[in-house]
Amino acid sequence: MSTSPDATSHPRPSNCRRWPSLVRLGVSFLAQICLVQIFLLQIFLLQISHAQTCQTAADIDASARAGLETAAKRYFEMSAHGDAAGLKQSSISSVAASFSGIEAAVKENQPAFAAAQATLRPPFVLIVDGPNPLPRAEFLCGVFVVFANGKSGQTKESATFVLKNLPPGKYGVAILDVQGGQSAMTLTLVLQQVGPDWRLAGFYVRPSQAAGHDAGWFTQHARDFKAKSQKRDAWLYYREAIALSSPVDFMSTLSTDQLYDEAQAMQPSDLPVGGDTADLSVGVKAYHLTEIFPLGVGNDLDVVVKYQAADVSDAARMFQENTSVIKALVAKFPELREAFAGVVARAVDQWGRDYGTLLAMKDIK
Repeated sequence: MSTSPDATSHPRPSNCRRWPSLVRLGVSFLAQICLVQIFLLQIFLLQISHAQTCQTAADIDASARAGLETAAKRYFEMSAHGDAAGLKQSSISSVAASFSGIEAAVKENQPAFAAAQATLRPPFVLIVDGPNPLPRAEFLCGVFVVFANGKSGQTKESATFVLKNLPPGKYGVAILDVQGGQSAMTLTLVLQQVGPDWRLAGFYVRPSQAAGHDAGWFTQHARDFKAKSQKRDAWLYYREAIALSSPVDFMSTLSTDQLYDEAQAMQPSDLPVGGDTADLSVGVKAYHLTEIFPLGVGNDLDVVVKYQAADVSDAARMFQENTSVIKALVAKFPELREAFAGVVARAVDQWGRDYGTLLAMKDIK
């Protein structure tokens, strides 16, 4: 039979009345340590219960790669023919259940695809093993280098993919360069292996040129603006170069990592960045800018600025306010005149409605 530490059969020193509180404190402290250890153990077990691996084109089994590439080419041909119904039937169930976004993308890009040729880049295969979806799945594909400070970096042939809430399975990433149509673009298909088939799990179209120029052109001009201390022009051009270099937002390469580093060094504190607003004063009124980014329209490159508005239903008033914002923006940052053909101001109200106005640079006095 066991007895408790404070049992009467044990002699106590004269300060024994303090023991119960000290024991309770010790037990409480130990309990907290145990809870922390259990929490850390759960994290460890969660990590080891999932395995996330990436195979580059050279690592993929020949038959699996052939099947993946054949499916990707077939889905491009279906897109070029506007066969959204066929793509839906070829999709995984969760994508087929909410297909309107892909259907709209197919309809919008079908004329360009029909007149173009698609070249498939070497594909990747992403594998997730485990019982549950991964909140954040990160795949390091190819060869990486480790620097003296312990950080790793990409090489010319490597890539990183970061996807959220990815269910267990085997996924192929196929990127097609689409050229010869109305404009150069990329089509990125995410395919999931279901039995012997590769079924559609993601469909992403992105232009690879803006205003007739590619990422290399924007990179060089960003560096030219940097050399002239035109910080905001440089930052905006770097952002455009990154967008044109990245087929999808969840993929990064050596090129995009380098551009991010260069852009970070130019990031301004007086423009809206990463969800933070910036104020622009017009007389006694302050406008809260929420976004600013380049936009190619035909052969022109404009800069778009969005700001908060209470209500955009009065078109005449919003035109005046937009005009005031445009003039104030260019007056504050005259360097924008050299980099852009015009400025678009878009007032966005609390209901998400917006009203836009475009002024050419030559008309901004």
